[in-house]
Amino acid sequence: MKISNAIKNSLEKEYVKLTLRELNIAEYHAWDLLVKNLQHSCFMQTCSWADFKEIEGYKSFRYGLFAKSQLIGGCIYYLYPHSNKANLLIAPGGPILPENLPEEGIELLLNKAKELAQKLGAIALRIEPLWQSKPDYIKNFVRAPADLLPSETLLIDIRPDASQILAAMKPKGRYNIGLSQRYGVKTEFSSNSQTIPLFYNLFWETVQRQKFFGEPYGFFINLCQTLFASNMAEIGLAHWQGEIIAAILVVYCGNIATYLYGGRSLAHPKIMANYSLHWDAMQRAKLRGCQFYDFYGFTHDPNHSYAKFSQFKSQFGGTPITTIGAHDYFFYDQLADTLISLFQNLAGGSK
Repeated sequence: MKISNAIKNSLEKEYVKLTLRELNIAEYHAWDLLVKNLQHSCFMQTCSWADFKEIEGYKSFRYGLFAKSQLIGGCIYYLYPHSNKANLLIAPGGPILPENLPEEGIELLLNKAKELAQKLGAIALRIEPLWQSKPDYIKNFVRAPADLLPSETLLIDIRPDASQILAAMKPKGRYNIGLSQRYGVKTEFSSNSQTIPLFYNLFWETVQRQKFFGEPYGFFINLCQTLFASNMAEIGLAHWQGEIIAAILVVYCGNIATYLYGGRSLAHPKIMANYSLHWDAMQRAKLRGCQFYDFYGFTHDPNHSYAKFSQFKSQFGGTPITTIGAHDYFFYDQLADTLISLFQNLAGGSK
């Protein structure tokens, strides 16, 4: 007698019992391998990133989903404690769900988040998986008012040979790369901490010029030293006639190299140093085994704050990707307690 697919799947699910528990230090390497082997991996779900966030004052909670003894999914939750108890558990780039048991996985992870919320005073869980459509099993999550990761980005496929990658670019992109090379722009990539101030000088100059929020120097000290130690990041510098005129910070995770931060000098704009820098970053990422170069933030909206950056990025060709963005699940008991406490404080302050 043949067994229907529905019955077969049901039997398989009964046979495989999914469990959730906190990862121990000996399992951190296995977790990072799981993250990096995803089709769309996210560096914010690695243990190295969690180590960095802990230096920055966050708490991290690292949980794995297991089928028998095999690690097949999980999530790193983060929380920055606030004294007013309106805390938020966040999972940028997560959760990671087993392909055959996503409903069971999200239920276990959500139950764990509820437990953590009660202990920590969190009112909601904010997830941000890199999915391009919203599955039914997170239908009780609502679109968050703000994203932790850019929900729109631009991916450059760096698997073809150099000539094919160049041919896929816009003519202006190809021309400016060639122009920069003819001017003799030289690039170097390093995970030496001595390059951090060189990078930051150009980053901060760009922040002041473009008038956007810029992280303080200490943030980059903590970020770079943590990711450098795990071979997950490099700083790229562009030199011309002995002067550093452009700098970028690239993060590596699995098959993706992400351009996370950058800056450039207004000196010598005709040199087009940024073009050489990103082109060489792509070649370097490919040598490291990456398949895609992620420009990390992109838009077609001319009124968006990313518009000017996106115009530059678009010269490299690539494929725009839109993910579902951040979604919130509210713990209403915790939310009610927080609101009651807030009103009591307001009443007390008005006396």
